[in-house]
Amino acid sequence: QEQLVESGGGSVKAGGSLRLSCVASGYLYGFNCMGWFRQRPKQEREGIAIHTAGETSYVADSVKGRFTISRDNEKKAVYLQMDDLTVEDTAMYYCAARRACGWPPLSSTGYDYWGQGTQVTVSS
Repeated sequence: QEQLVESGGGSVKAGGSLRLSCVASGYLYGFNCMGWFRQRPKQEREGIAIHTAGETSYVADSVKGRFTISRDNEKKAVYLQMDDLTVEDTAMYYCAARRACGWPPLSSTGYDYWGQGTQVTVSS
């Protein structure tokens, strides 16, 4: 089955770390852009970090310096290392992928594939 499968969410105290993983299964391949979005309660989905096949990354200002995106093209995977988490980072995190990157890169428009989401909960 062709899908994006996320893992790594959970509950952590403020200041802690989590690492999210996303793997494209089945015949999904050839994504120029893969990355992460999140949706906090009663808020719109927002772009967090995107990594291109050309090794360029875009990271939202709200998480810059705390979150790091990386990618393994052979494994068809993208990762999000989240450090120094705050309560405001509590959200459902989604992996997404698209074959042709668009602009602005952190816009959710145009992403063809989405994971099911993984919950991240940060407590004070």
